[in-house]
Formats: sequence, C-alpha cells, structure tokens
Amino acid sequence: MKKTKPKVLFFDVNETLLDLTQLKQQFAEALDGREDLLSLWFTTMLQYSLVMSASGQYEHFGNIGTAALQMVAANNNINISQDKARQVIVTSLSSLPAHPEVKNALSQLKNDGYKLVSFTNSSNEGVKKQFESAGLIDYFDERLSVEDVGKFKPFRDTYDWAARKMGIKPNEAMLVAAHGWDVAGALWAGWRAAFISRPGQQLFPLAPMTEIAESDLKKVADLLVTYR
Repeated sequence: MKKTKPKVLFFDVNETLLDLTQLKQQFAEALDGREDLLSLWFTTMLQYSLVMSASGQYEHFGNIGTAALQMVAANNNINISQDKARQVIVTSLSSLPAHPEVKNALSQLKNDGYKLVSFTNSSNEGVKKQFESAGLIDYFDERLSVEDVGKFKPFRDTYDWAARKMGIKPNEAMLVAAHGWDVAGALWAGWRAAFISRPGQQLFPLAPMTEIAESDLKKVADLLVTYR
C-alpha cells in the first residue's frame, strides 16, 4: 500500500545536512590535540540548551556552544579564553560543507513536489550563514529557527510551534534528522519522522519507531518519492 506524502518535510541541519567532520580538526587545534572531545562538547551543548529551556531561559545556540566548549576544556585541564572559544564555534559551524549526497537528494524531493523547511536549534543568522556557505539556500522554501519561539528542540512546544507556523497539523509534518533525541521529540509531538543513521548516531530505544531509517539522505529521498 502506498504511503501518503507529508505536507511538509522539516530538516534538522547540523549533522543531518551538514558534515561535522572538519570540526574535529578545528577543535583539536583549540583543545591541545584532543579531537576525541568533540562528541562530549556537542552533548554538553545539547544538555545545557535543554537546561535553559527547562528554566524558561534562552540564549543563541552559538553562545551555549561557546560556554560548553569552555566547560569541556576546563574539565580536561585545557586553558581556553571565552574569545577563543567563541572564535572556534563561529568559524567552524558557519563553514560546514553539506554531506556529499544532500544536494542531489534535496533536488529529488523538491522536484517531486515536497515543501522543504529547515528546522534548527541554531539562530536565524547562524543557519543563513551556514546555508550560504554550503550552497543550500535555494533548496528550501523556508528556514525555521527555535530563536523565534525561544525554546529548543526537543521540547514539544517547539514542534507544535513549527507545525502551526507552516499551517499544518502535527501528523502532516515529517522530521528528517540524524539525532535520536530530535526524532524522539518529533514522534512524541505527533509528527512522522525519518532517521538518518550518520556514524555514531542511534535511535532512542524507548521512543516510537520511525517509518524510515536509512544511512543517508539519498536513500530517504528514494523512499519518499514513492509516497502518494
């Protein structure tokens, strides 16, 4: 039986569309060669974005990333100033390339009539710079940032806001993401979801099952274009 098309495809940005590989080298240079600390930094950044949302606070994701980098450095006896940490975050995140298959897959989905919307924890200015650098601006109908709602994913209010913003019901939305926590949040908010299993990423076993789980965006797109 043919599956029905979601009215809007929402895309997470960092790691889902953009390749974080080059971050390792830049972080290693700032953290005394400790390339292995990248994943700890990313997890710490996510943790404190949730702490801020749960506490009714908001800061740009880049500012939280800067603070998280200082924390990780301090815990590993590495000295890094706030200015240096901010420079590393701004420089590295704003110049990430797209994964090799991304542009082809987005073109395929767009040509099949899908509405494509980016949906990120990054700021409006931050994602605009990222998309300009990676050459992704023209693929998307709209760019949504949690900056406009003041609460980070995966809070349910944030998914509800994004669906309302696009004038659709939750079950008419599908999130495409490479993070188990993001997919889980979307599913619990009544959305559909497609998971991209980038290296080191896993679905959360306690969340509902996604209807799509593939290793890259092209494989996801190949399935979505069969929907009617």
